[in-house]
Amino acid sequence: MQIAFIGLGNMGAPMAINLQKAGHSVKAFDLSKDACERVKAEGAQIATSAEDAVQGAEVIVSMLPASQHVEGLYLGRDGKPGLLTQIAKGALIIDSSTIAGATSQKVAKAAQAAGVAFIDAPVSGGTGGAIAGTLTFMVGGSEADLERARPLLEKMGKNIFHAGDVGAGQTAKICNNMLLGILMIGTSEAIAMGVANGLDPKVLSEIMRRSSGGNWALEVYNPFPGVQENSAATRGYTGGFGTDLMLKDLGLAQECAMSVKASTPLGGMARAIYAAHSIAGHGPEDFSSVIKMLQSPKA
Repeated sequence: MQIAFIGLGNMGAPMAINLQKAGHSVKAFDLSKDACERVKAEGAQIATSAEDAVQGAEVIVSMLPASQHVEGLYLGRDGKPGLLTQIAKGALIIDSSTIAGATSQKVAKAAQAAGVAFIDAPVSGGTGGAIAGTLTFMVGGSEADLERARPLLEKMGKNIFHAGDVGAGQTAKICNNMLLGILMIGTSEAIAMGVANGLDPKVLSEIMRRSSGGNWALEVYNPFPGVQENSAATRGYTGGFGTDLMLKDLGLAQECAMSVKASTPLGGMARAIYAAHSIAGHGPEDFSSVIKMLQSPKA
């Protein structure tokens, strides 16, 4: 199958590589030359532009940073037409970006008018899951479009959930990421307090992991350096899910909550904490670096 893949960041690149390794013909594009070279080394073809990537594509997969990027890509901006003028009728768009549900619905409506199918399929599982092909997909769209996409999603992930109509995948994703941000802050607070009182972070983490405080951060993404060999914390908080990306998702969660008058006090507090962490210069670092602002200063 001919697949266009647009957006080759920490998540997109390994996803595109897994599709190529599965035997599909992937033509990929990203503004970063280094990102393109990484995917090219695994056998994928590199397009000269997003417009070039979608020529002849049966499926288009996009993994972009924010709502404005997705809307601009497909619908156009600054007088430049979007990709919907270039994509063949009958093709399928799988957008795995984490964006506002309303944006997904807007693009889907325009895609339908252009004779193109659209599903929103944001992911969870981190860069490790993207590399291993074990991501969780939260899909919004019709059952028929999901089944059409399923063989490809199964090459990139192991859990595929149909959340509902277009936009529902995005809502599920921001609910998940709001909880993740809250859990990471709580986990960081607990570890920082224990270490300040003289506890070994590895011992404390294992105690909590096997007790009622156990959670995903303690299982696979410990925020304290040296506790887990392959964690972002042990790599100097590089190469993972950036603080600014978490801040963006927490902002989307607050917008979603306001639209239905939902009460999310901890989500709002988490957003404020990550905003302060970003302002302090940690925006590009992995979101688990939030432990830095919670640690006691060294004597």
